[in-house]
Amino acid sequence: MSVRSFRYFNPYAEPGRTMKNPYICFSGTTESTVDDMENCTEIFERARAASRRIALLDTAATDHILRAVADAIGLHADRLLAANASDLARMTPDDPRYDRLKLTPQRLQDIAQDMRNVASLPSPLGLTLDETVRPNGLSITKVSVPFGVIGIIYEARPNVGFDCFSLCFKSGSAVILKGGTDALHSNTAIAALIRTVLETEGVDPDAVQLLPADHAATAEMLKATDYIDLVIPRGSQRLIRFVRENAKVPVIETGAGICHTYFDRAGDKVKGAAIVNNAKTRRVSVCNALDCLLIHRERLADLPLVCSRLADSKVILYADTEAYEALRGRYPAPLLQEATEESFGTEFLSYKMAIRTVGSLDEAVEHIARYSSKHSEAIVSEDKAACEEFFKRVDAACVYCNASTAFTDGAQFGLGAEIGISTQKLHARGPMALRELTSYKYLVRGNGQIRS
Repeated sequence: MSVRSFRYFNPYAEPGRTMKNPYICFSGTTESTVDDMENCTEIFERARAASRRIALLDTAATDHILRAVADAIGLHADRLLAANASDLARMTPDDPRYDRLKLTPQRLQDIAQDMRNVASLPSPLGLTLDETVRPNGLSITKVSVPFGVIGIIYEARPNVGFDCFSLCFKSGSAVILKGGTDALHSNTAIAALIRTVLETEGVDPDAVQLLPADHAATAEMLKATDYIDLVIPRGSQRLIRFVRENAKVPVIETGAGICHTYFDRAGDKVKGAAIVNNAKTRRVSVCNALDCLLIHRERLADLPLVCSRLADSKVILYADTEAYEALRGRYPAPLLQEATEESFGTEFLSYKMAIRTVGSLDEAVEHIARYSSKHSEAIVSEDKAACEEFFKRVDAACVYCNASTAFTDGAQFGLGAEIGISTQKLHARGPMALRELTSYKYLVRGNGQIRS
């Protein structure tokens, strides 16, 4: 199928300056094939070649480039915001993805600061993870090394381009970005800025690639086993499921968060109200936002207080029968609805939350085991034994006691910007940052040993 494609001129090139590749190529339609553009295989090959070059950069050079990109974000914030505005104009503000898509001057400042934070962190490469000397005299050292080429598939989250570049680059890997059509202009401007800084600093710009925003490019990435070492999807459960079911390249699952907070019979209602409000309303469209409040039956009288601040943000509550009766007349009627089975196990990504009444810690844990995506779960309780039991029994990447699930974030954990929250158990779990973006190899030193 032959379709229109176009070239997006890099707006960050200096006037009169000749650039090796001032264009980023991508399709102008979501139904194109990769045949009309720069061949995907060639893009993958160039990323692989670039990965071998950037792996040789020393830490000082890597950190200098990250700071240069952070500076460029500030210098060209107006252009980034203009590109983002073009994307926002195609989405209604009441769309749950709108907040994720939106860039603001403050968010750009935060992104730049996160990049500087990553630059300030120790390098994760070349670390001695283990070493031993065998009886035959062989010296074996296990050291951390780059993955090589990492593919990122994401939806309407333009900040992902910056975050993933900083972490992949610091950990010595090239990154291939595959965003969606919702953030087409934003992603293109971001990739153009990063590539320009790389080239200006004398580094191969192919260390960052932006694939076309179409399904054909996604299919090519997921089967590129000869070129891509790891694929990380960031987005909805549907996206993650699609990647998991169709990828031939190794995958680390991140993103989908069905998060619960259990208000125990020994919970502090003041702490509980603050925690629930923060977990639900701080940013509703992120994966660590609260989706379901579990409340002990003995504390139903305190439920209106625990939920009181949610009304200020017009949060719609889907309450089971007992919780509904406890809230009726004490929570705005237009915002209170009776729960259905579909209310539980849903990642709302909006100003909506489910409530279920339980009779014990056992029931709370059983509910979480059934509906959780193993992302972040919390208990509010002054009973230390209950908190410790919750810690032991709940299977999730991050488990909290008397704190908001909103803290599940690489920066909040002191890791710098994160590439995502892994909800699986192999290789990485929880916030994935620099250490999790490395592999390892064994260095074996001998003096003529041979095996009998």
